[in-house]
Amino acid sequence: MLRLEPSPGLGGHRPGLLPVLLALLGMTWAEVRPLQLQEKQVPVPGALSKKESFLLLSLHNRLRSRVHPPAANMQRMDWSESLAQQAQTRAALCGAPAPSPASVPRATPQVGWNVQLLPVSSASFIHVVGLWFSEGQQYSQAAAECAPNATCTHYTQLVWATSSQLGCGRHPCSGAQAEMEAFVCAYSPGGNWEVNGKTIVPYKKGAWCSLCTASVSGCFKAWDHAGGLCEVPRNPCRMSCRNHGHLNLSTCHCHCPPGYTGRYCQVRCSVQCVHGRFREEECSCVCDVGYGGAQCATKVHFPFHTCDLRIDGDCFMVSSEADTYYGAKMKCQGKGGVLAQIESQKVQDILAFYLGRLETTNEVTNNDFETRNFWIGLTYKTAKDSFRWTTGEHQSFTSFAFGQPDNQGFGNCVELQASAAFNWNDQRCKTRNRYICQFAQEHISRWDPGP
Repeated sequence: MLRLEPSPGLGGHRPGLLPVLLALLGMTWAEVRPLQLQEKQVPVPGALSKKESFLLLSLHNRLRSRVHPPAANMQRMDWSESLAQQAQTRAALCGAPAPSPASVPRATPQVGWNVQLLPVSSASFIHVVGLWFSEGQQYSQAAAECAPNATCTHYTQLVWATSSQLGCGRHPCSGAQAEMEAFVCAYSPGGNWEVNGKTIVPYKKGAWCSLCTASVSGCFKAWDHAGGLCEVPRNPCRMSCRNHGHLNLSTCHCHCPPGYTGRYCQVRCSVQCVHGRFREEECSCVCDVGYGGAQCATKVHFPFHTCDLRIDGDCFMVSSEADTYYGAKMKCQGKGGVLAQIESQKVQDILAFYLGRLETTNEVTNNDFETRNFWIGLTYKTAKDSFRWTTGEHQSFTSFAFGQPDNQGFGNCVELQASAAFNWNDQRCKTRNRYICQFAQEHISRWDPGP
């Protein structure tokens, strides 16, 4: 009949005398005990720094990814502050286990322990973990046993495949003959399980990550790791949102906090619209009548003499310079207008005719001019899965050229394309085009002409 139980190692007999004996002999031990639940986490004096914790965790994961033969089900470890506090408490007791509660719930996870006592300042914690891993030279994975008269329990616990939480602590303590230092690491769930008195193998051999379970189906690989570690697939989108943005895992889109925009919330923007309203989608202001500039703080005077076209009372101004979409947008807003909004076939036909006549007669004053096309104020909004005008209004009228929009080159901005009779084409926003500014009739009638 099979009996499944934790291996007591040397730590299962008279724990009160064990630290003294080990201090005299300079030995180590490993064991498995129930996890002691703490309702309130209280910092333990002398606990490891965040940097030390990070280095120990990184070392454990690096060593676990370098076992031989390769591990098919080795899990990636995460740091546990609860385990770290328990390890620090045990280190303060010179490695002796803390008293166990009278009754432990059946479902309480078991904790595995690696403990070592050494003379003070004789070794770093990194060196101690290396010593534990070096025991693997005496361990046979095929035979599931350690060489005669050798210790392998620290190695097997360190590379126990299903141990996914780690916490460590260190503390000086007085020995019988010399000042000693206790190094303690706690692992959950624990390892070193025995069947009929023999410890089972710590992991299953095979291609890295080939036997991960459904709950840890991801495979963590790093440039300095020889193999892979099973991990919880926290981010199937393979992207992260900056500046505390929230990633929607179903759509793989970032929802940015106020003041940030961009695919990864990486662009910081002003939310101070003095005379206007803030558009979160583009992280910009839409100015009130009579004001312009990035923050709608500049009082502008309508330049009546620069209207190139009047269509139903609206004024359209065609630039002779080129700029990116967002550069053009700010140029128009600086004058108190917006990039043109074409909302009827009438406006489209008149603009197309006018631009066609300009094409052979007008000279561009900007040497950076790249195309004969013109920006209008229409952009594709990923969050809304539709094209929207600069003012936020939904696009109802459309005049896209045949086969457009095709999103080639991730074109999220819209231009009037000369080669398509000035019908619309989606284009990369960084392209430099000429542009058309528009001043609505209601704006013109209320404009302050100035002195």
